[in-house]
Amino acid sequence: MPPVVISIGLLVLSNVFMTFAWYAHLKELNHKPWIVAALVSWGIALFEYLLQVLTNRIGYSQLSVGELKIIQEVITLSVFVPFSVMYLKEPLKLDYLWAGLCLVGAVFFMFRSRF
Repeated sequence: MPPVVISIGLLVLSNVFMTFAWYAHLKELNHKPWIVAALVSWGIALFEYLLQVLTNRIGYSQLSVGELKIIQEVITLSVFVPFSVMYLKEPLKLDYLWAGLCLVGAVFFMFRSRF
């Protein structure tokens, strides 16, 4: 499997952990002291960090740091929107579409030299 494909798969997994670490405590631990939520989030974030470092090392063999970052941002929004709607029960807003379109522009500008 090409390193870029492996890197993108690991980025998706990493972002799932990151999203849970950053936001799941708002639903699951909102009745606990903030320090408990922080410690649980750090525990989850450890797995995210381990995957992120591995992902960047693999991806950097074929992509620039800027390209890796833009891909990560697209994946972050792609993971966050379903998480916020399905898990946190936030309303789906048109603003997510506009943010996504801005990221499409960012992807274009970051990768246009490859085309």
